[in-house]
Amino acid sequence: MKVDLIAGARPNFMKISSIIDAINKARNEKEDIGFRLVHTGQHYDANMSHNFFHQLDIPEPDINLGAGGGTQAEQTSAIMTGYEKFLIKDGKPDLCLVVGDVTSTMACAIVARKMYVKVAHVEGGIRSGDWRMPEEINRVVTDSITNYFFTTSRSANKNLLGMGANDDQIFFVGNTMIDTLIKHRSRFIKPSLWDAFNLEEKKFLVLTLHRPSNVDEEEKFLKLLDQILIHSRGLPVVFPVHPRTARNLKNAGISSERLILSEPLGYHEFNYLVERSAAVITDSGGITEEATVMGIPCMTLRDSTERPETVTIGTNELLGTNPDAIKPALDRLFEDKWKNGSIPELWDGKAAERIVAVLLDLQ
Repeated sequence: MKVDLIAGARPNFMKISSIIDAINKARNEKEDIGFRLVHTGQHYDANMSHNFFHQLDIPEPDINLGAGGGTQAEQTSAIMTGYEKFLIKDGKPDLCLVVGDVTSTMACAIVARKMYVKVAHVEGGIRSGDWRMPEEINRVVTDSITNYFFTTSRSANKNLLGMGANDDQIFFVGNTMIDTLIKHRSRFIKPSLWDAFNLEEKKFLVLTLHRPSNVDEEEKFLKLLDQILIHSRGLPVVFPVHPRTARNLKNAGISSERLILSEPLGYHEFNYLVERSAAVITDSGGITEEATVMGIPCMTLRDSTERPETVTIGTNELLGTNPDAIKPALDRLFEDKWKNGSIPELWDGKAAERIVAVLLDLQ
């Protein structure tokens, strides 16, 4: 079996790393499976792409479509055109395996199906119900044309059955992002800012914000940051800044002695900080999963989540996007009233092995 693995954005790299490991292990055991790695180029900043390949032991891609930049439509078009040309020139695989919910996921799934290539979706079935999020559109479109679904939770299975998928298309395997976390946890690296700002374990917060609803409206963005800084009991707030957020920060002229700004960090450096933080404040879905497994209190500045298990089972709490929700959440944290989370079912580091076992059975 020849599989195309599609990756284009930072979250994808964390999800495919363990799948590559599992395929290579199967090949070493003389199983008939191989892969081509297709990098769409959706994230073209070195800190968002190349560094992750190096740290996560991901090989050089077989092709980089170079589709970074532009509007949603321009990027989608560039990815679809590039992948179609690649399939025509280099031949079609037996299966196109897409991960997550970024533009690359949807675009390559559409191209594959139109060229009569079956599609498997890792992380299929997750839903936020928020149609303002481009990712929700990507999820629904991808799942509507997918042949095989690899899910991270039983709630995702229910979502897929509700949209008409059949039981024999759905495989509850766990979370490949957690596979990668478990494998690399012993390799986390202290970032240079740790010593530069004299950080101490459990005496700082980690902040990540990038969603338009939080960072594009200057007044709201300022108020969110203001509430975090006012109510964080004097602790430093480490803020690795997404490129889109950096532009908005610069325009707003935001500065504080306790707000430690940095460029996007490598996988090992960022998770070194998360593991040693007092808490994480974020609007990223993937970080809520990692914080749950590491047992770190997590506050999500969103009105909905496609990963409800991080709230019902894990350490995450959905605060919404109203800045006034930040004070009571931080008060609970500092008063040692944050909930004790546990790890969701099958988030055990073996999801990719289960995926490859299914793929071998599908041949």
